[in-house]
Amino acid sequence: MKKIRFRLPEGIPCLLIIGLIFGYIGSIMGLPNMLNTIMKTAHDLLLNTVFYLMGICVITGALGRLFIEFGVVKLIERLLRPLMKPLFNLPGVASLGAVVTFLSDNPAIISLAQDKRFAAYFKKYQYISLTNFGTAFGMGLLVIVFMVGQGFFVEPFIGFFGAFCGCIVSTRLMQRFVLKAYPHYAAEQAIEEAVEDEKAEESEKHESLFIRILNSLLDGGRSGVDVGIAIIPGVLIISTFVMILTFGPAESGYTGGAYEGVELLPWLANQCSWLFEWLFGFTDPHLVAFPITALGAVGAALSVVPNFVAEGWMDGNAIAVCTAIGMCWSGYLSTHTAMLDSLGYRQLTTKAILAHTIGGLVAAIIAHWVYVLYALI
Repeated sequence: MKKIRFRLPEGIPCLLIIGLIFGYIGSIMGLPNMLNTIMKTAHDLLLNTVFYLMGICVITGALGRLFIEFGVVKLIERLLRPLMKPLFNLPGVASLGAVVTFLSDNPAIISLAQDKRFAAYFKKYQYISLTNFGTAFGMGLLVIVFMVGQGFFVEPFIGFFGAFCGCIVSTRLMQRFVLKAYPHYAAEQAIEEAVEDEKAEESEKHESLFIRILNSLLDGGRSGVDVGIAIIPGVLIISTFVMILTFGPAESGYTGGAYEGVELLPWLANQCSWLFEWLFGFTDPHLVAFPITALGAVGAALSVVPNFVAEGWMDGNAIAVCTAIGMCWSGYLSTHTAMLDSLGYRQLTTKAILAHTIGGLVAAIIAHWVYVLYALI
């Protein structure tokens, strides 16, 4: 007689999890207040944070395209080439990947890596590690400009140095993981041979300087709008949820206003506050919301900064640490799978995530201790 196995209907686990999460929040805030807070927080984030970030994206996008058009990117790439082999164990041309991702976002490294002439310089294990290398510089210009806009000038660049160090750790670790799993990748080329472009290059258009500048600014600004629109779901969904778990009630109790919450994350952070204080120098448990949000989307993580600064929770050290961990992680949990899948190495996703998690923590720790040294000077 066959045993009858009971299977939970599909969809029930999802409903249970959602019911537990919102049941917990609603039991503290009250259902009407919870719903009003969610809507008002999302609305305020859209108007006061997303459009501000989009404005920065447009300006940095235009600046980045201008740099590309007039050879600044090539100049920077040539200056950085000598650092690639000793620091990252990558060919010199990899410096171009660092520059383009710094000016745009993580996936830019994949567009570059899929160029066969570019990929021909890499061994397979180096080629795979480009996902970690490029992610650590993703949206770097946006993060630094945003932090400077909050009134901090030296601290974001300390964070940039931390992210640079974290990138070294992440890239090298990923290469080590790949070689341990596939030793033969050490000798194999990423592609068999470079494929020359059969099509003759079009002759350069002799356009006036004014037209070249205008086209660069407008095209770059348009790409900035695309990035600004792309970060809307992350900011509205992830940040709203994180803020509800971070902030507490208003002075008069729960009113259903924006940025009210249940303070779950600070409570959890308080249980191991000594660890965050020693590693990152965080003086307030609310700050743990930034790295948690940066796991999924750095744009969403940036959206919590103005409120944290206004509340007095963020000091110079926190800005340096958050710049480092935000820039290095740069939403890698939401991009690594797609990036490795596009390169054809989906099976190595868990190794890439592990290496980058360690790299981001190293970036934050280094930024903290460099800031301590800076404060002593």
